[in-house]
Amino acid sequence: MRSLTEQAIRNSFVNCSKGEAKRLAVPRDLDSRPWDDLDFLGWRDPGAPDRSCLVAERADGPVGVTLRFPSAQRGFLHRSMCSLCVTTHPGGGVSLMTARKAGPAGREGNSVGLYMCTDLACSLYVRGRKIPESGIRIEESLTVEQQVERTVGNLTAFLDKLYV
Repeated sequence: MRSLTEQAIRNSFVNCSKGEAKRLAVPRDLDSRPWDDLDFLGWRDPGAPDRSCLVAERADGPVGVTLRFPSAQRGFLHRSMCSLCVTTHPGGGVSLMTARKAGPAGREGNSVGLYMCTDLACSLYVRGRKIPESGIRIEESLTVEQQVERTVGNLTAFLDKLYV
């Protein structure tokens, strides 16, 4: 992923108003992010424990999405799998993230959801740059490049649902 400025990130959001995008907490460490290892930029809003944001590159430019997830955490013995990167996590490491749809459908309250890593570090898990809390990631027969391609494909399919 190419690096983005704070303004480019704020302008990319498709499922919230311009005023909401202006008030979102954007990471302050954009200069130190590992952009070459990211398939998308994701972060949790420190001021709202149930909100995250995600910005991905699409053919027509960056697309930003605000996401909501339940704040209740599961027990440590419960394991869940991320639908994007296929990483398993104990406890609350995976959450159902819901995004309001873009346009009139979103204003009517329609949304789409997907089970994702709660910390939105899918790109780093796939590349082995971050280790899940369980300490291991399921070994796959796919190459890292194929896993990245699958993750990007899963993300693209989720983002496409925002416009339907």
